[in-house]
Amino acid sequence: MPEGHTIHALARRLERAFRGHEVAASSPQGRFAADAERLDGRVLERAGAWGKHLFVDVGDATLHVHLGLIGSFHVKPRAAESVPAPVGAVRLRLVGPTHWADLRGPMICTLVDASRRREIISGLGPDPLRRAQHPEAGWERLHRSRRTLAELLMDQAVVAGVGNVYRCEVLHRLAVDPLTRGVDVSAEVWGEIWQDLVLLMPLGVTFAQIITMPDQVADATRMRGSAKARAITRASTGERLGNTFERRFLVYKRTGQPCPRCSNPLQQREIAGRRLYWCPACQLRH
Repeated sequence: MPEGHTIHALARRLERAFRGHEVAASSPQGRFAADAERLDGRVLERAGAWGKHLFVDVGDATLHVHLGLIGSFHVKPRAAESVPAPVGAVRLRLVGPTHWADLRGPMICTLVDASRRREIISGLGPDPLRRAQHPEAGWERLHRSRRTLAELLMDQAVVAGVGNVYRCEVLHRLAVDPLTRGVDVSAEVWGEIWQDLVLLMPLGVTFAQIITMPDQVADATRMRGSAKARAITRASTGERLGNTFERRFLVYKRTGQPCPRCSNPLQQREIAGRRLYWCPACQLRH
């Protein structure tokens, strides 16, 4: 399932491609045909994300998309006057003067009113990729729970946008025990988790890949905001992961390999429906 940085990057990509332009909207698959008619010929006003939820304002309608496990929403430049014929089950196609976009396999694709949008957002925790967030709201929900920290970080009502990779990597970066119950997590540790997410997730937006290795984080942080980084962001269509940095992780999918901090073998366990990867020997903080 795409993590929050992917959806924020998608929202910005849609804005760069379509904002201020009329879009031709259709549903080649047919399952979204009636609602696509409401969008067709209207101006795309804005696109934004909250956690893993995408909201796109087109005319007086708001499109709500959650990609789920298999969904994709690629945005590509038009190379000619025409656009290629749809391939596969395209739920929604948007065509503008310079770009086109195909949505496939979403878990949610519907039109919502302002009340429903507020309801969805009210059920979500603070988003590390949004400004003026209040991480204390996530702390309050987390600290009342007896579930493990590994479970709680995947709970979108605690913190919006975090998925399995960020869960595993951030907890290892901070040497935090993922099996600690929420009620036992210190405010200091929660603050460090939040700040690390605020550091790492924007790098994912810029470079279209999850970056957590200390050397790569340092390089990406220096690059972010440069002309080269902006060109990388603009060139991404969302169709594939970025390749600016070698795909390396501290613990994710490294079961049995030596921990990069203490050299003990890394372990895995199924928690919250996903495989947690961690080092029981050195991840001891709570």
